[in-house]
Amino acid sequence: MRSDIVEAVNQIAKEKRIDKDEIRDILEEIFLTLIKKKYGEADNFDVIVNIDRGDVEIYVEKEVVEEVTDPIRQISLKDARKIDPEVELGEDFVELVNPEIFGRRLINIAKQTLLQRIREYEKRKIYEEYSNRVGEIIIGDVHQVTRQGYFLLVDRTEMFMPKSEAIPNEELRRGSSVRALIKKVVEPDSMIEDEQELDRPRRRRRRVGPEIIVSRADDQFMIRLFEIEVPEIFDGIVEIKKIARKPGERAKIAVESIDKRIDPVGACVGMRGVRIQSVVRELNGEKIDVIAYSSEPEIFVMRALTPAKPIRVMLDHDENLAVAIIPDKDMGLALGRNEINRELAQRITGWKIELIKESEYYQKTMEEDIDIEEIPGLTPSVIAKLRAANINTVEELKNLGLQGLIEIPGIGKKTAQKILNFLNV
Repeated sequence: MRSDIVEAVNQIAKEKRIDKDEIRDILEEIFLTLIKKKYGEADNFDVIVNIDRGDVEIYVEKEVVEEVTDPIRQISLKDARKIDPEVELGEDFVELVNPEIFGRRLINIAKQTLLQRIREYEKRKIYEEYSNRVGEIIIGDVHQVTRQGYFLLVDRTEMFMPKSEAIPNEELRRGSSVRALIKKVVEPDSMIEDEQELDRPRRRRRRVGPEIIVSRADDQFMIRLFEIEVPEIFDGIVEIKKIARKPGERAKIAVESIDKRIDPVGACVGMRGVRIQSVVRELNGEKIDVIAYSSEPEIFVMRALTPAKPIRVMLDHDENLAVAIIPDKDMGLALGRNEINRELAQRITGWKIELIKESEYYQKTMEEDIDIEEIPGLTPSVIAKLRAANINTVEELKNLGLQGLIEIPGIGKKTAQKILNFLNV
């Protein structure tokens, strides 16, 4: 029997690319609910929906009796023989039910219920698909800009990028095409239903999902961009060990190569900087320092403070403190605007970093009785020669002067002058 409901649903299924078997199951469930509402039970009813033909057939199995006492489960012999002249008493008789007996009101409620179920199906499928794609980069079009953030459309699926997940100072306009990371997929609220859902309006919680949250400010977004631009990272030859980022301003990324023949920093930067510039452009001009990772804390801290070049780094393991001696002219670089360079260096290394100007350090060195091993620049061989001459402190070196240093075996005039230069004397 042709059904307007089935035909309408078939069209919706095609438009929304919903599985036919899923639609069929939903329809059969709704018709069984209608039967239960009308007759109080549905155990002896069977519903067959043919999506391709656009029809529905409802059958009820009854016992053939002489006198009917239960019209739902019994049919009189007289009425049964009008359809099948050969039927006998006590036999099971299958009767075709006309869907129109449910009336216009129940049919309309069934249509509304069906549309709601289709919406639920769509949301569930979207959740299942995108919850498995967290961490992927998508390309979407901005279709709405609000104070709270941006709504993107990706293959007719709406995603949301809150302001907190957008790059600061980056203005996205409606219609703009943009890349972002799928950060989180929020499962939609479940609907509250009861057995009487077709008898009165459904009581339900507000349903808002699934909500797909995307980000351009997350560290993983930058990592995925490098994977796209740098084949060595994608192939696992170069590994991103650590990353620290202040979106829209500056980022530091520490890399390491498992192949000694490949320079990890050079691989990320690319010939003439072409690879890293692609990432920088995508991140709205964000400055990126690519540094070689080291398991040696002193070396890693020195590299992390780039573009400044510390003279020396001293560690206090008990306090988790790294003291970096910086050339006076590079102190601004070491700190960065609003001290962002030091902040990122601290985050990527895990050490609290204290910066000291070179001149201040030497002044402090001159004022304190400091061991000669604390003097930046002195080689182990020079230190050994000084100790052999019973010179162990900065104060003792200062008192010697140039002539006194020259008289020490193995210390020439050139080396002596370098030592005094290290002391800023």
